[in-house]
Amino acid sequence: MSPALRRLAGLMRKEFLQIVRDPSALAIAFVLPAVLLLVFGYGVSLDAREVPLALVVQSPDALTDSFTGRFAQSPYFRPSSFRSIQGAQRALAARQVQGIVWLQSDFTRRVERGAGARIGVIVDGVDANTARIIEGYVQQVWAGWLRMRAEERGEAPRMVLDPEARMRFNPQVRSRDYLVPGLIAVIMTLTGALLTALVIAREWERGTMEALMVTRVTVREILLAKLIPYFLLGMGGMAASVLMAVLLFGVPLRGSVLVLAGCAALFMLAALGMGLLISSLTRNQFAAGQVAIVATFLPAFILSGFVFDIRSMPVPIQALTHLIAARYFVSILQSVFLAGNIRSVIVPNALALAVMAAVFLGLAAARARKRLD
Repeated sequence: MSPALRRLAGLMRKEFLQIVRDPSALAIAFVLPAVLLLVFGYGVSLDAREVPLALVVQSPDALTDSFTGRFAQSPYFRPSSFRSIQGAQRALAARQVQGIVWLQSDFTRRVERGAGARIGVIVDGVDANTARIIEGYVQQVWAGWLRMRAEERGEAPRMVLDPEARMRFNPQVRSRDYLVPGLIAVIMTLTGALLTALVIAREWERGTMEALMVTRVTVREILLAKLIPYFLLGMGGMAASVLMAVLLFGVPLRGSVLVLAGCAALFMLAALGMGLLISSLTRNQFAAGQVAIVATFLPAFILSGFVFDIRSMPVPIQALTHLIAARYFVSILQSVFLAGNIRSVIVPNALALAVMAAVFLGLAAARARKRLD
């Protein structure tokens, strides 16, 4: 074995011993992703279920009971009856309900005559996304009731279109299946950066880095010795996160595990490269942690397409998202989990991750110097 390889093996052995003796790296690699995945996986949801809904029926009868009963049968609503529209509006203002369905006194008469009964729908529009979802749910209940009534009377439904919707890739329309893969990318961005940034900053604080600087090891050997152990550690955390997504959250994994592992390796190299670059800019653990959160986690959370659609952002912000590694990994994970091995999605995003990994690792190597200043 050449002297360079012996030095590299010795440095890597030192890193593994440090991981065993100081389990903070294990906590970053395994505990932190698990906790964040549990918190965000169960706490972040775009589904609107059990929506509190006020029902105001001015002239109750069998027909109005038939219609309002559809809301009680729906998993999306938790209806409650109000005697007057004024009381329902006060409940809406107090945020006790999120919507009002108002059947006026002439509802039954107009339905029986086929004159086009009107339904008053008032929705809390503070959360615009939830408001649109509630409005769509009410329209679905109305359309379903009309269809049921027409079938009971032996008539054709009075609809110009009768669409048959088919949901591809996420047939249950669960936002968790869409969000959890993106969460893995966002969380592992922070984890990968912290693994190298905090560990190297801690060595500067303890003075062990100065001891390395006076030996014959080169900067490249130091970087490789830092990169390889924490790459393996980060991939272990990535594997644990994928297992949690499949076994705990029930997200389907339709693509290849090998494809997922290869793309995850490219992403982990990019994340670790960001951590190495951060560690070259600051030698304090507190500062390294703050920089890692601001420079990796927050941009990944907001600009990766994990929650907010990139296509709806202003053009300058869309251009800025190309600098976020998590953007590419989110697309890969959502494709591999929900759709399968879609080459047109995986290949360009994997190439982008490879370029970003090379750039970050190259900048870290160029920035690193065997000097104490």
